[in-house]
Amino acid sequence: PPEERAAEIERAFADPEIRGVMAVTGGDDQLRVLRHLDADVLREHPTRFYGFSDNDNLRLYLWNRGVVSYGAQLMPTLALDPEIHSYTEHSLRRALFEGALGRVDPAEEWTDGWYEFDGEPREWRENDGRDWWIGPDVTGEPTVEGRVWGGCYSIVSWHLETSRYLPDPVDLEGAILALETSETLPYAADVGYTLRSMGERGLLERFDGVLVGRPKSFNPHAEREVDIETYRAAIREAVTAQLAEYAPHAVAAFGVDFGHTDPHVPLPLGGTATLDPDTETIRFD
Repeated sequence: PPEERAAEIERAFADPEIRGVMAVTGGDDQLRVLRHLDADVLREHPTRFYGFSDNDNLRLYLWNRGVVSYGAQLMPTLALDPEIHSYTEHSLRRALFEGALGRVDPAEEWTDGWYEFDGEPREWRENDGRDWWIGPDVTGEPTVEGRVWGGCYSIVSWHLETSRYLPDPVDLEGAILALETSETLPYAADVGYTLRSMGERGLLERFDGVLVGRPKSFNPHAEREVDIETYRAAIREAVTAQLAEYAPHAVAAFGVDFGHTDPHVPLPLGGTATLDPDTETIRFD
């Protein structure tokens, strides 16, 4: 039951011997847990939390309480391949044992392959780097810095629909929006419609920067197939169209290594990100 899961979270956060809590995997109903949580317990015991996908529900809840959380979990981050990818290991060690990730460069390779524990190793592809967008109203130095809010597109859209756990719009002023799409393979048009809704609510204009994770494009159990290059281009077009209308002052980076493709950095929701299009660098401090 959701209330029992909430109690388990509270006990883990309140236990002084527990330095961090890592989710095993994702799901599709953590939203039901949030209303049973005691916000004061989590605020007073800001234990580091690690998870993403459905766990972004809790991470967005923690964001409102000033608690930084990281986008990594047992599966798939640590358990899907015979060895942890060195790129993931390097950034995860920083998230576990240091205060910040620092500069995060693009991974040299990536995969969105569907790993079976008794199957063949996943196929890795060369990473062609990030793609940057600078809004038409940006003048002078395009570097932006702000607190990171967002996560998995599906979870962000749920929070927009329920409205119960959205932050005060003032708290999003100057923030960095992070979005990545999961194995559900949402249509690029729907991503654009969600951003349009954020624009009409007066939210999208608050953000100075946007981080878009490389979209996952393969799921053998999905109802449709997508071509990765076509899908990436469609999502980029959908996002930039809404930014141009509602946040023309913003800058955006596409193809960032976080979310449902591998390897990935443990994106720190609530942490501070710096985006510099001139040097094509991203930092998390």
